[in-house]
Amino acid sequence: MRIVSKLLVAATTVAAVTAMMATPALADPPSGVTPGPTDVVGVGSDTTEFVFDQLSADYNATHTTGKLYSWDALNPSNGAQGDPIQLKSGSTNCNIPRPFGSSAGIMALENTLKTGTHPCIDYARSSRGRSSTDPTTISFINVAGDAVTYATQPGSNAPKNLTTADLTAIYNCSVTTWNKLPNNPGTSTATIAAMLPQNGSGTRSFFLGALGLTAPGSCVSTSSTVQGAAGNGANTLEENEGVDPSLNTNKANVIFPFSVGKWIAEKFHSASCGTIANCFAHPTSCTPTGGQNVFGCNTHGTMVLNSINGTAPTTGTGGQTVINSAFTATFSRLLYAVVNAPQGTVPKGLAKYFGPKGFICTSTKAKNHLKKYGFLVLPNGSGPGHCGFAQ
Repeated sequence: MRIVSKLLVAATTVAAVTAMMATPALADPPSGVTPGPTDVVGVGSDTTEFVFDQLSADYNATHTTGKLYSWDALNPSNGAQGDPIQLKSGSTNCNIPRPFGSSAGIMALENTLKTGTHPCIDYARSSRGRSSTDPTTISFINVAGDAVTYATQPGSNAPKNLTTADLTAIYNCSVTTWNKLPNNPGTSTATIAAMLPQNGSGTRSFFLGALGLTAPGSCVSTSSTVQGAAGNGANTLEENEGVDPSLNTNKANVIFPFSVGKWIAEKFHSASCGTIANCFAHPTSCTPTGGQNVFGCNTHGTMVLNSINGTAPTTGTGGQTVINSAFTATFSRLLYAVVNAPQGTVPKGLAKYFGPKGFICTSTKAKNHLKKYGFLVLPNGSGPGHCGFAQ
């Protein structure tokens, strides 16, 4: 999680911020554009913020009304969390603190007010599925496929393959050194530096759920600057950002969950933002070339992905790397557009965007960009696991 004070890490100057704002990798609705009441506007997940920026640009290139917009999880100019955003024009009801993460986006969707007769928020991006506490008045619509695995640094003391039981022992803190893992013990007696993203992260929620945990143990840190128990209350570590200082200190022992799709997009399809320190301070400051993703920079740092239960998270090499469709099922997930509608339904007004016959599910350009941003294209159909299926 990046907060305004984080910019002090790199002593950002006004001139640097000004230059960064002109970078093609920035997102949100285009500068100077406030979506209108009849436009379709979303907020929420970090994992899918850049692909939704791209899908919005794709859709709007051929539509003049009912445009699609997506507000990023963090301010793309300065990395601020919770800054005020005017979601749509026409009412101060639509001026709210920027929602950060899947759960924050879903909460904002549930509580959204209106501008005239139109909601300020039409959908929430989510990288987690429905939870037992989600009301039946919202519906989760399948958009794409992803997976989550554990990432480490080169030369790590961590084994390159862990089981679900190993990971559970690490994250409930019943095992705190590599040589004590139940199924794949390492040789090192060093203390494991177990890290998780901030509380509102959908990736965090999904990963803990895959481990059968509702909360991590006390040895797990969510701090972007401090590792170990001392950082537990900080709750500032952003998902899928390998350039964070806390993931680049004690590198031999760090372990951190990472979206496989985001890692692929960052490593193979995104422009460099320079050194690890610069990428941390300016995560959207890069200049994509013609063959690279327009939105998002390469902020995976030097982190590498590892296998779970004997299955690799990716297949292919270089630019042909994709998520392994046979990756261990517990750690494979769907990504969603969440809408205000009875559970299992797609609202008529949003079907042309998210429904089985909508833009995301049928457009060749949309499918190609889902692949470029690292995610799995779902099959068309009417059943679970199909694009546009609501649950």
